[in-house]
Amino acid sequence: MDETCPGEEETLKLYDQALAELGAVFERIDEQTVDAAVAVIADAGRIALYGVGREGLQVKGFAMRLYHLGLKAAVVGDMTTPPVGEGDLLVVSAGPGSFSTVLGLMGEAKAAGAKTLVITAQPNGEAAKRADHVLTIPAQTMADDLEPDDVGTGVSVLPMGSLYEGAQYILFEVMILKLRERLGITPEAMRANHTNLE
Repeated sequence: MDETCPGEEETLKLYDQALAELGAVFERIDEQTVDAAVAVIADAGRIALYGVGREGLQVKGFAMRLYHLGLKAAVVGDMTTPPVGEGDLLVVSAGPGSFSTVLGLMGEAKAAGAKTLVITAQPNGEAAKRADHVLTIPAQTMADDLEPDDVGTGVSVLPMGSLYEGAQYILFEVMILKLRERLGITPEAMRANHTNLE
């Protein structure tokens, strides 16, 4: 048996701590900004979404669910991503506050007349400053994974930006539920939009 791996009891404590940290994120989230983001998405024509790394994986899952709702959603970088313009929305994730690709895409979207929604853990970051709409997830990212945060929650048991990325998954699924209700989409209609090419 590998002595460097945590035992069963220690592993359960890790699960408990990770879940508690995720719960704390949602205790601190501003639900009004979540609802505002849901409204912006619901009112958009085309929706293009982008994120880098593991944030990008969560964003792709969100795009898939938006498509299941019947919305015109596409992931930036896919060959089938349509252009955006007036009435459209670019949704980007910039957990640590800024990425050069995010800023570049925001500039292109704005020049074309589209609105931008930034999802971030750093509401004072460069991407948020340039956005039309900001949704803040108060969770650790790689911008602050080495020192305790300013709200006294300490450094997460999860590595680097995993707390933010895990919170994204939960937040995006709840946003889909809110959108489903707002748009009057049934679970059956969502299932009908799921691919049969699997």
